[in-house]
Amino acid sequence: QVQLVESGGGLVQAGDSLIVSCAASTRSFSTYAMGWFRQAPGKEREFVAAITWSGGPTSYADSVKGRFTISRDNAKNTVYLQMNSLKPEDTAVYYCAAALNFGTLLRRTGDYWGQGTQVTVSS
Repeated sequence: QVQLVESGGGLVQAGDSLIVSCAASTRSFSTYAMGWFRQAPGKEREFVAAITWSGGPTSYADSVKGRFTISRDNAKNTVYLQMNSLKPEDTAVYYCAAALNFGTLLRRTGDYWGQGTQVTVSS
């Protein structure tokens, strides 16, 4: 069982940057691949980014590539998503996901999920 708690969401303007965090309550954090997904109003949940247990390789959705960066600090049991050059289209609830295998995230799903944190980007 893995408990995931996201934080850091908020209201920002287009072009701003924001970092969301995901804290995991497991002593085996370093063995999990981690990822971020998001769900905009009226739309399906979509994949954003993923990272292996070792911190590499990483994977990004085309819509965020070059703007978002996923990273992890295994000593702090935390994964981060740094979001730069935010667009109104990035507005969504961002969810953290953990998976036993990186391939699970590459298949655009996860084994454990957080409650989500709202990111709203105004124009």
